[in-house]
Order: sequence, then structure tokens, then C-alpha cells
Amino acid sequence: MNLLIAIFAGSGDKNPLIAVTPGLYIWTIITFLLLFYVLAKFAWKPLLSMLEQRENLIKDSLENAEKAREELDKLNAESEAIISKARSEAQSILSEGKAAADKIKEDTITKAKDEASKIREDAQHQIQVEKDKAISDIRKEVVDISISVAEKLINKNISEQDNNTLIEESLKKINKYEA
Repeated sequence: MNLLIAIFAGSGDKNPLIAVTPGLYIWTIITFLLLFYVLAKFAWKPLLSMLEQRENLIKDSLENAEKAREELDKLNAESEAIISKARSEAQSILSEGKAAADKIKEDTITKAKDEASKIREDAQHQIQVEKDKAISDIRKEVVDISISVAEKLINKNISEQDNNTLIEESLKKINKYEA
């Protein structure tokens, strides 16, 4: 602090380096203006242009980031829509598949019941045919036995008319026993 007072008061040593003179003021102002001109000509313009480029780069980056965010939001919305559509389609496919499986199951059961019914009817018809055939065979056998017994009893061969009458009577008796 004493040094500052000594410089401005001009007291103490008369050191030419620290003495304030009008020539020093002029040379300081000329040096400052010259330095200002050199800096303005060679440093500030490139610095300002670099700062402007940097500012433009930051603006462009912010705009690109905003566009990218908007695009991402748009893509997210689209993907959500696609996912929900895929889910609904999958649900409808599952329900259609289940309905188709139920229909196939019902058709198969109906077809099996129809086939079982047909087989049962065929079996009953076959049983009836076999029963009728067996009864017919038994009747023939009974008639043959009756004729044979009657021939032995009569000990003669009877006529065809007598034979038919005897057969009819025997059949009536057989039908009577069946009922």
C-alpha cells in the first residue's frame, strides 16, 4: 500500500520506470490501441466466428435432439399401436382356434355317434337276418324231421299235396310255439 502511495504521490525515489509522465500515458494508449487493433483484426473475428459456429452447432444439435425425441415419441406410439393390434389379433386368432377346435370336437362326436348308431342298426339288422335264417333252417329241419317221422309212421311215401298240407300244419304249430 505504501508503494502505491509513493507511485502516485511521486515522492521517494525518482525511478524512471515507476514515474508517471505524459509520454508514458501516450505510449500506453498507443500500445493499447495497437494491441486492440491487432486483436480485433486477427483474434476477435476468428474467435467470434468460432463462437458463432459453436452457437450454430449447439442450436442444430438441440434441434436434432428435439426432432429425434419427437421421432422417438412417434415410434413409441406406433409400436404401442402395433403391439396392441398384434395382441388383439392374437386374441382373435386364439378365440377362432378355440371355436374351430370346439366345432371339430362336436363334429367328431356327432360323427362318432352317427357311426355307432349305424353300426348298432347294422348289427341289429344282421342279428335279425341271422335269427330269421336260423328260424328258417330250424323250420326246414323240423319239417324234414316231421316228414321223416310221418313216413316212418305211415311207412309209405306220401303225395306232394299231402306233403304240403303236412308242412303247413307243422309250420302253424311251430309258429304257435314261437309266440
